[in-house]
Amino acid sequence: MLLNLQPTSSVSIQYHPFFGPHDDLVLLELDEKLLSDVLYQRVTLRGQPDEDAVLCTKSKTYLVKFVGTSNSVFLIPPADYSTSHESGGENYNQQVPTASVIKVAPGNMELVEVAPRLDKLKSILSENLYSSDEASTAMGDLYKWDDLINKVQASDDELKAGLQALSAVEIDGYWRIVDEKYMDVILRMLLHNSVLNDWSLDSLVEDKVVSVLESDGFPRKLVYHCLNVYGSRVEEAMDGGVWRLDARRVCVHFARGILREGKRKMESFMEEWLRMIPEEIQPSFDMLEGEVLTEKLGVETWVRALSVSSLPTTPADRFSILFKERAKWEWKDLEPYIRDLNVPGLSSEALLLKYTRRSQPSIDAEPVFSAR
Repeated sequence: MLLNLQPTSSVSIQYHPFFGPHDDLVLLELDEKLLSDVLYQRVTLRGQPDEDAVLCTKSKTYLVKFVGTSNSVFLIPPADYSTSHESGGENYNQQVPTASVIKVAPGNMELVEVAPRLDKLKSILSENLYSSDEASTAMGDLYKWDDLINKVQASDDELKAGLQALSAVEIDGYWRIVDEKYMDVILRMLLHNSVLNDWSLDSLVEDKVVSVLESDGFPRKLVYHCLNVYGSRVEEAMDGGVWRLDARRVCVHFARGILREGKRKMESFMEEWLRMIPEEIQPSFDMLEGEVLTEKLGVETWVRALSVSSLPTTPADRFSILFKERAKWEWKDLEPYIRDLNVPGLSSEALLLKYTRRSQPSIDAEPVFSAR
């Protein structure tokens, strides 16, 4: 579009002396809400050579797509064409201003908001888990924050949320996932000391907990990490404040430990699970929603592990794995495994329509979902 060119006016065009080539310039089409971020350089392009590029703001991720055009788009240096002549006017035969075309754009780049690609984050951090064996922490690749933003296609805010979802912790400048067996040792020692010292699990005094567990040989950083993973701070204070253990997180932790070796009969599982839970916590099997599946084999009910946190974040891969686990799902069982899926522009209902078939044997029956 020529700025200041009046309606029904025209200009002649010619090639600029510096015309071509065209591959050193790309047009980017922007939504108005992104304009200030781009103009003030608050965006970054992220991706490896074998990946599609994404553009990230502080909080969102956009796929960069090239869209070709069937008509040529001429790029013309700025000029004032306000004196251009009207087509068919009295002065039409007079000399018409000329615009010099310096480039031809074959198309433009568009931005499409997408979900952050966080599966890679879990993959690379899981290569080298932090354990109680200090020698093992020196093996394999380790990643600082700058390494992660160069490898993972997600905005800074989405990456931070992804690290939190993985219960990752920064140790000596590197982001690590702590081995579940090591976390189990720390949690059990915390619970053991709560009994010895008559601590309430609803009001754990931070300084006392950290001091005692440090004296038991646990690094201070990991004691705080344990409190963060299995609890939340309920009171701030100069001495660090007070923490409360989260009943569901503690119950899920022990259930995972039991089922790590394979499925169990319901009675056997419940007996061992209830024995592990501290007396202050009232466990309920509903707490394990999105963590375990039950199945009937003859007259026996069996329990096996399937944690939503272990599943891919991309809908196609998620549904593929779910339907390999079960050919048919009732909604009450399926919903916990898809509620966290985040696809900009697609609701949960739209995802179900895209990836599943719904059937209902009778009006009163619960709907059943199978692979499309």
